Amino acid sequence: MSKQLEKLKGSRYYGLVLLAAMLVVVYGFFKILTPSNFGSLNNLSSYLQSSIIYSVGGCGLYFIVVMGLFDFAVGSNVVLSSIVGVMLSQKFGYVGFVLGCLGCGTLLGFLIGMLYNRLNVPSMIVTVGVMLVFESVAVIVAGGEKQTLDPAYRFFSSAPGNFILAILAFLLMYFILNYTKIGTYCAAIGSNEFTAKNMGINVKKYKLIGFMLLHFFVGVMAILSVSYGTTMTALTGMSTMSRNFQPLMGTFFGVAFRKYGVPITAIVVGEFIISMIFSGFVALGAPTTIQNVVTGAALLIIVTLTARGGKGSVVK
Repeated sequence: MSKQLEKLKGSRYYGLVLLAAMLVVVYGFFKILTPSNFGSLNNLSSYLQSSIIYSVGGCGLYFIVVMGLFDFAVGSNVVLSSIVGVMLSQKFGYVGFVLGCLGCGTLLGFLIGMLYNRLNVPSMIVTVGVMLVFESVAVIVAGGEKQTLDPAYRFFSSAPGNFILAILAFLLMYFILNYTKIGTYCAAIGSNEFTAKNMGINVKKYKLIGFMLLHFFVGVMAILSVSYGTTMTALTGMSTMSRNFQPLMGTFFGVAFRKYGVPITAIVVGEFIISMIFSGFVALGAPTTIQNVVTGAALLIIVTLTARGGKGSVVK
């Protein structure tokens, strides 16, 4: 009986039930406290459309977080790729917009991966430095002006366009994790890099691939972000840092639930839960400081649970 119970607790269904329970608890908590301002069908649709943007970024971050790496240049790349995409859309339409965001994002990911491999310093240090560079480049490229996406190119601003693009991104991640060596090798590197090297895995190669995949998904996130918000403004002084944390929290959900075999589902549901928490505090009229405290506490709790679930180092 105990063996069956242990097997059940490690199953995919247990993970899905656990995610569903968390979703219901968070929804019920805020619905009881503020029934008139929270949780209507329109509200839920709004929460979901906001959360899928971060879910895509969370999927990209998964590839490097499972290797014990972090990347704080995600927000600055979202801004820079969005600006490049919007500017190219003015000359080449949808093709320029989509390829501009994806191409810029992936290229910057390649540069980050190369720098990390060459410098041999922790990923946080490399990406914080790169973030400052990307912010400055975005200001130069935009000429200090706010970039606005033309209404003719806003198919991805709402349903069904945003859902179609997000689902394609999730399916791509599913394919990479389940039908290529990348997912297996990234997990092996995160579990024990020394053993992975002895197995013949080219660690530097797959770390580079991880950064490129991350920032390809960041390019998708840029498409969804600027389409949803319609404008993008380049700012300096580490102002893009705040864009890093919400997708990162979704990634930690994915890492924590990968033992159940549902990392993508966990990222999507986790981001939806986070979006509901933020919206719930807004509905309660809580000040921004309280929301920041909750965000920080949630991040610490998720990081703690994730760190306990893994064998590899947390940050490199």
